[in-house]
Amino acid sequence: MSALRTWYAARSPRERRLILLMLALFAVTIVWAGVIRPVREGLVSTRAHYDEAVRRLSETQAMAGAIHAIQRGHPQPLGAPLPDAVRERADAAGFTLASLDPDGENVRIVISSAKAAPLLGWVAGLEADGVLVDAGTITANGDGTVAAQLTLKARRP
Repeated sequence: MSALRTWYAARSPRERRLILLMLALFAVTIVWAGVIRPVREGLVSTRAHYDEAVRRLSETQAMAGAIHAIQRGHPQPLGAPLPDAVRERADAAGFTLASLDPDGENVRIVISSAKAAPLLGWVAGLEADGVLVDAGTITANGDGTVAAQLTLKARRP
């Protein structure tokens, strides 16, 4: 350490000021690179994780709300055999069934032409009433309508 002090004392006043300035800039660079920058990057990363967590929480709460709504509104028994209940609900919604085939406890239906949004709303209404979609295929007809082949079953209490 005394060799460094001797070396520094041998410098001219101008060189000493430049060395002190260089050491001060070096210290500022170390503080910036070692403290400020990592903290800033950590904050940005933490904000991104927080935003993602808030998004996932809202999606989960929405799904849980839907599940609770279904559980609270236990559907009443259909009151008619499943094929009759499906035909009645389709007629009430304005859908023409191309075919309705009972298959054991299930019912297979074909709707050859319907608008997608009302059809999916009707299916959601069926599920709320206790008629579940066991399998389904919906294809575009090319004219703004869709065709649907659905296998429906009654929910068991």
